[in-house]
Amino acid sequence: MHADTTPLIEVLDLHKSYGDGDSRIEILRGVSLTVRPGEMTAVVGASGSGKTTLLQVLGTLDLPSAGQVLFEGRDLGTLTDEELSRLRNERIGFIFQLHHLLPEFTALENVLMPGLIAGRPRRQLHEAARGLLDRVGLTQRYQHRPGELSGGERQRVALARALVMEPSLLLADEPTGNLDYASGQQVFALLQELSNSLGLATVMVTHNMELAGRMHHILTLREGLLLEN
Repeated sequence: MHADTTPLIEVLDLHKSYGDGDSRIEILRGVSLTVRPGEMTAVVGASGSGKTTLLQVLGTLDLPSAGQVLFEGRDLGTLTDEELSRLRNERIGFIFQLHHLLPEFTALENVLMPGLIAGRPRRQLHEAARGLLDRVGLTQRYQHRPGELSGGERQRVALARALVMEPSLLLADEPTGNLDYASGQQVFALLQELSNSLGLATVMVTHNMELAGRMHHILTLREGLLLEN
């Protein structure tokens, strides 16, 4: 699927700080960027440069101190908490360095969980969850619990879970960071294939410059400022 030229997200002069007065720490300082469907954007930079904070703001888990984040032209700063929660649950998928799977549930049940919480029809949800597990190569692992899976398999379950609600935006925070080289390559290849075939806008924080170089854009955060490579 080819990238749509219409932005999914526009970030305009974003500032994010914590604390007040002398204790105030500015994490993001005037960040502007555009994220389009079908494109993968890498965010790189040293630890503490604001990468995770940027993902949290893009994912509506945190709000800007100043500036705007537009999602399909809607200013997120004008939405209520309920509207932000609905947007986050229905339109945004998250995958982290740690898989955050529920250990007492099977792979299939973990993938189903976001849809069950949202009250999606069970038959459609089961079809979607099985289809995603098939696409990430886990057809034989539906009934396995996280403790019975390898690190790469757990992260593939987490990827399927992130996509089960059919989001428009996928936010990935070091998704290969805890994996060995081969597993990391496999997970990234799946991310790349699914982002392309589903037309997802994907923003991925990574320290792996090899993977970053295989994405459409590389954005470098340095002391809260954004540089495009």
